Amino acid sequence: MARDIVKTERYAVSRRQRKKVEMLFPHLKRLLGSQPALTARPERRDEFFLAAAAQNLQKLAKLIPLPIPAPAG
Repeated sequence: MARDIVKTERYAVSRRQRKKVEMLFPHLKRLLGSQPALTARPERRDEFFLAAAAQNLQKLAKLIPLPIPAPAG
């Protein structure tokens, strides 16, 4: 049954979406230093949430189209 699921288009889409999300965590770990349990202590939790918010803002900025410059003349 699992082999049949892997062959579906929905599974391929799900895998791409999961990969996008999972790749964010190594980036955060690199930014904050690779310490175990980044959210274990309250002060580290704040750093984690700020870094995650910054990461989300970067992704949002990429979604906003740049204005088309007016032709010079």
